[in-house]
Amino acid sequence: MDSRVARATLARTPGLTAPAADALLAAAGGELAPVSLARCAARIELPPAARAWLNAPDERAVAADLEWLEQSGTVIILSTDPGYPPLLRQTADAPAALYVQGSVPLLATPQLAMVGSRSPTPAGRSTAHEFAAWFARAGFTVTSGLATGIDAASHEGALKADGATVAVFGTGLDRVYPSANRTLAERIRARGALVSELPPGSAPLRRNFPRRNRIIAGLTLGTLVVEAARDSGSLITAHHALEAGRGVFAIPGSIHSPLSRGCHQLIRAGAVLVEKAGDVTSELGFSFSKERLTGPPAARPERRELDKEYEMLLDALGFAPATIDSLVARTELPSESIASMLLILELEGRVAALPGGRYGRIP
Repeated sequence: MDSRVARATLARTPGLTAPAADALLAAAGGELAPVSLARCAARIELPPAARAWLNAPDERAVAADLEWLEQSGTVIILSTDPGYPPLLRQTADAPAALYVQGSVPLLATPQLAMVGSRSPTPAGRSTAHEFAAWFARAGFTVTSGLATGIDAASHEGALKADGATVAVFGTGLDRVYPSANRTLAERIRARGALVSELPPGSAPLRRNFPRRNRIIAGLTLGTLVVEAARDSGSLITAHHALEAGRGVFAIPGSIHSPLSRGCHQLIRAGAVLVEKAGDVTSELGFSFSKERLTGPPAARPERRELDKEYEMLLDALGFAPATIDSLVARTELPSESIASMLLILELEGRVAALPGGRYGRIP
């Protein structure tokens, strides 16, 4: 019970980043207990609000969180957990914890962010839907922010192609915003994952959405902006992607359309101009055969020679879908190592992520 309380306490700690959480748990010798966290908070550099919370957490709020976690099936992923998204972990201000509903392993798969206007043109909405379906068929997880407009169209496109999609919330996961996307959120949870760094009860405050956008950018290999005005929040996501060293892509439009100006601004600043979905994957170094995009996934033609551990993992995977837990049992490799190896094998086109946190080998 102490470890559950400690995890919920850490997840609610204001201003706590992944590096600070790592240092805190290292000072505690890895012990997840509220008393240890409070004792060790004095030994490391922390924001004042974080230190004050750890010294005197709101026990009622933590208890309510634990009850909600159990009832909702939500899990807390700490930055020190094997399931923490590896690409997000590389960003400078990665959050100390994530609340996740759905498939946790999906967060380690190759993801592409798609963002844009909340009030797109019909052409923009259709483009987002079609591009997302293409990316999903190519084996990418499509990640966005569940907003109306381009975000929702991107999630819908991935789902229609029987692909995976991740929605990052600007609220707690107990509150779907906008409420009109509640059914979409339920479908995403069943086929992908819902993610937030904000604790339950967090309202859709303006300041929360730039924080959400940095997570979208941090989870993904690149960010594609479909339609955006000059003051669009989508440009914040693109800025975070650039800071993290990820790809930034933009679809141009009419010079007379206000929804093209944000994309044109990005292109002038160095974003890759995109005319077709393949432009994104080509820029990222991925190539796919026609068969992979219209039927069963095809293996990439050039592959490096695998070392012994990777060969052992592929042999253990066989040709029947398996979870990370089952692969741990078969290989006796640490789960963190297996998650990292599977991500590399997926990027190389040797395995594919499947619904339900399973992985399948590509013949």
